[in-house]
Amino acid sequence: GAPVDGVSAATPLGQLAAGEAVTATPMETIIGTIPGSIGETSVIAILIGAFILAFGMYNIHSRTIITEGGIWGIELLLFNWFGLSPAVTAPFLDGTCYLMGVVFLGKEFILKSLVGTLGYAGFYAVLEQFPPLLPDLDSVPLAAAIVGALFVGIGAGIVVRQGGACAGDDALALVISKKLKIKISQAYLFTDMTVLLLSLTYIPFRQIAYSLVTVLLSGWIIEKVQNFKKKESVGAV
Repeated sequence: GAPVDGVSAATPLGQLAAGEAVTATPMETIIGTIPGSIGETSVIAILIGAFILAFGMYNIHSRTIITEGGIWGIELLLFNWFGLSPAVTAPFLDGTCYLMGVVFLGKEFILKSLVGTLGYAGFYAVLEQFPPLLPDLDSVPLAAAIVGALFVGIGAGIVVRQGGACAGDDALALVISKKLKIKISQAYLFTDMTVLLLSLTYIPFRQIAYSLVTVLLSGWIIEKVQNFKKKESVGAV
């Protein structure tokens, strides 16, 4: 058979159980580049990703002119075009995307996505009880676009890496990526660009330009986190 590129070593969780020093780096254990790490304990990793995403959305996106593509952007479109509240459209749009996820990605997807969605909502609700922890970047929109993309990319990337989603955007991108056999960054770009172009009907071009920086960068980061090199543990103890 084909050779397997792996390492023979104790897993991080096995090392902790044995009272030994963990040899993996913190990033490896959180993202899950090796078996037996926090990143492979999907629920923990998904919650970590959901918190990072909620932190960025609350501290950056909610305070700046940066808008969103994907499902969030569609919700804003429907509100501005037809006066439909996101409270009404969000469940329908997200539900449709999650249903597609179940059909094309399997039942495990919806369970992990439930953790991500509820985790994101819960963390955001907690963060709202406190004043923002980061400086207001509204006067420097390019910085807001870049920093916001870092939080979205890393947070959503960790969740997507585990095969889950925090919102319908991620579910839709995963389905498009799988069915069309394209990179997930290209799937995000397709949905985000479509929505951002339509958003020009009510949002100034300059604002859309900064939002484009966010969606391009965050999509690229999500792909990098999702595909971050994994190591197999052979004969782990």
